[in-house]
Amino acid sequence: MRIPRRTLLAALPALAAPAIPRAQTTEITIQYAQPNIFKESKDAIAAAFADREPGIRLNWITTPEYEAGQQLMLRQAATQVTIDLAYQGLNRQRVLAERGLAADLAPFIARDGGAEALGYSAPILAQGNWGGIQAGLPYAMSNPITYANVAVLRRAGIDPDALPTSWEEHLALHARIKALGDGIDPSYIDFGGGEWMWSSWLFSYGGRFLTPDERNVAFTGPEGIAAMRVLDRMVKAGMPNMTGAAAQQSFGAGKIGLHYRSTALLRNMIQVSGRSFELRTYGFPTVEGGRLVLPVGGSAGMITARDPAKREAAWKFLKFSTSPEGTALMVKNTGYVPCNQIAIDDPRWLGEFYRDNPLFQTATRQVPISVPWYAFPGGQGVRISQIFLDGIARIMQQQATPEVVIADIGREVQRLLPRA
Repeated sequence: MRIPRRTLLAALPALAAPAIPRAQTTEITIQYAQPNIFKESKDAIAAAFADREPGIRLNWITTPEYEAGQQLMLRQAATQVTIDLAYQGLNRQRVLAERGLAADLAPFIARDGGAEALGYSAPILAQGNWGGIQAGLPYAMSNPITYANVAVLRRAGIDPDALPTSWEEHLALHARIKALGDGIDPSYIDFGGGEWMWSSWLFSYGGRFLTPDERNVAFTGPEGIAAMRVLDRMVKAGMPNMTGAAAQQSFGAGKIGLHYRSTALLRNMIQVSGRSFELRTYGFPTVEGGRLVLPVGGSAGMITARDPAKREAAWKFLKFSTSPEGTALMVKNTGYVPCNQIAIDDPRWLGEFYRDNPLFQTATRQVPISVPWYAFPGGQGVRISQIFLDGIARIMQQQATPEVVIADIGREVQRLLPRA
C-alpha cells in the first residue's frame, strides 16, 4: 500500500517530536473550621501557594466550628474521608496527637533549616507540642478583646479615650448605656464554642479547670463561682440573650455599646459596622482582686497524611501558610495574632499594616498575658465544652444561680474524666 506523500510529510513532525513527560500532580485534602472567619485568608494563601507549587492540588473540607472538625477527624476512617492536613483548634490537638493520628513535624522543621530560620519561636511551638511530639504548628492565635461603639459611649457620657479597665467599672458603664433606652443593649459577650471565654475569668481569679493529676475537677470552688457571677451580673445589667451571630448584626446596627469577643472576628466586626459608627478596640477587662489572664485561641495545622507524597505536599502547604508571607496574609484577612516571629519582627511583612490599622494592635499587646487554651484529657473534650455552654445558657436565661450552675457542671464533667 502506498502512503500519499502529503500524509507522510504531515506525520513527520509528530513522529520526530520528543515525548514530553506530563507533570505529576499530588492532590491533598485540607480541613479547617470557621470558614466565616478563615475563608478569605485561606483563599489568599492558596492562590499564592499555587504560583509556587503548581504540582500540588488542594481540596478543601470545612466545618462550622473546631468541635465538628475534631469529630470529623476521629471518624474519618469510618466515613471514607481521607484528610491529609487539618487545622484544628489549639485545644483539640491533644486527642488527635495522643491517638497517634498526627505526624511529628520536628523532622520537617529540622530538615528545612530549623525553627529559628523558619520563624517559629519556642512559645509558638509549645502551642502544638502534644504527646511528646511536635503534633501541630500554630497558624493563627487570638485572645478576647473589647469592641466598642464610640457613638453609643459618647451618648452615655462615657469618654472613649479613657475607658475603664476592670469588670467592676464596666458593669457601671453597662447601667449608663442601658439608661439610654432606644432599644440599645449595654453589652454582649460571646462564648463561642464552649468554655474558652469563660476561662479568662476563672484563670484571672486564680482558678484552674482540673487538679494537677487531671483526675478531678478544680473549678467548683470560690474561683469558679466568682467567674460565673461576673456573667450573672452582666445579664442582670441588661445583656440580651441571643446568639453570637445575632449579636454581631445587632452591634453592626448600632444597638450594642460594648461587645466582648475574640479578636478573630475583628475583620467581620469592621465589615458589619461599616461607616455607620466609629469602631474602637480595647483590652479585655480584668476582675477585681485578680490579675488579667487570657486564654490563647486559634488553630494549628496537623499533618495526618499516611502516603509519603501527600505528607510531603501537606508539609509544603503548612510551611507556606505559617511562613512570614502566609502569616501576613492571614493577619490582614482576619484579626488574629501572627504566629511567625519573622513576620512580627521584619517590618516588610506587618510593621506597616499595624501602623496603619490600630484596631489590630489591641490583641498583639495582650500576648504577654496569654496562656494556652486548656485541653481536657481523654476523648470527651467536645462534650465537656457543651456542658459548659449549657450551664452558661442557664445563667443567660436566669434559670439558676452561679453556685448551682457551677456545681452541676462540676458533677457532669467529673463523670467524663479518664479514670487513669
